[in-house]
Amino acid sequence: MTDLAQRSSEIYDRLWGWELVLVISIAVPVFFVLLVNESALTKATVAGCLLAILPLYVLLGRPAIVGGDDRRGLLYIVGMLVLYIPPALISGPATYALFGLCAQCFLALPARRAIAAVVILCVPPVIYRFSEGHFYEIIVIVTITLFFSSAFGIWATRIIEQSRERAELIKQLEASRAEVARLSAEAGARQERERLAGEIHDTLAQGFGSIIMLLQAPDPARNVPLAVRTARENLAEARALVAALAPAPLDERTLLDSMRRIAGRTAEEIGAGVTFEAEGESRALPPAIEVVLVRALQEGLSNVRKHAAASEVRVTVTYGTRTVRLRVEDDGAGLVAGNPQGYGLRAMRTRVEEAGGTVELAGPPGQGTTLTVEVPA
Repeated sequence: MTDLAQRSSEIYDRLWGWELVLVISIAVPVFFVLLVNESALTKATVAGCLLAILPLYVLLGRPAIVGGDDRRGLLYIVGMLVLYIPPALISGPATYALFGLCAQCFLALPARRAIAAVVILCVPPVIYRFSEGHFYEIIVIVTITLFFSSAFGIWATRIIEQSRERAELIKQLEASRAEVARLSAEAGARQERERLAGEIHDTLAQGFGSIIMLLQAPDPARNVPLAVRTARENLAEARALVAALAPAPLDERTLLDSMRRIAGRTAEEIGAGVTFEAEGESRALPPAIEVVLVRALQEGLSNVRKHAAASEVRVTVTYGTRTVRLRVEDDGAGLVAGNPQGYGLRAMRTRVEEAGGTVELAGPPGQGTTLTVEVPA
């Protein structure tokens, strides 16, 4: 439903009663004027002018009230005055139309203008009654008309204003909801891009880096079988990534088997001693936690291969009561002062923190580096 249609429906639900009052207040005087002993011209004038107010309401009045258009509302009330004044000056029954017409003034105009229009509406009946010598009727008509039309008219105006305000609030709410949905979609897309970037870095990029290093070694022929095996594993990683499956190192293996295999492959690539130890009683972990630990190990060993120039590397997995801790230690060059962390370490830290864990990286220059990752499990 569009905003205009929604607003119209809301106001129509509250407006139909006043439309019924308008129709009855015009039909009653027309009925009585046709019964009284008046000339055909008088009857035609009174009936024609009063009945003409109804199509005027449909063309100008209703759109002005529903849309809150004060300019169109003013045109409607002016037209209504032009049509009502002649019958009110020549026929007594026309006075009864005031009950519906005065309410229309408050529906279509702001309060001050509406009161002025009501006063103008009361003038012709007063003139007619005064000319007939009915002074008591003048007082009664003016009092009743002004009091009831003002009371009910102001009440109706507030109801219409509440409907307009509600429609505006609904419009703002829908706009806010659409904006939230857009921002959520953008945030989701950004997080997915970051996730895919991290997966590609931790799998394909590291695999290709290993292959290049092996083939650029002094004796590449000896490393060809290892490069082929690394390429096959990289292909498996790519297929798992495309198919949105669990990471390839975890397929059909326990966490410790996968991590032991990664450590062994790194030892072959860098030609250094890489030991792997598990402490505590191993247990099955949630897949998401296993992925975090595997990626952290891959990133830690990748940094050892690229930067540490280490001769010994020690990987330790410790199962605690509520946590699992991964520690990667090497005896290499340590951290270089002022050297900012690369994308891989930032992505690893983000992944671990999203899993509720912590990352610590320590490495005085020349004294090796220690990477510690602890996650709840």
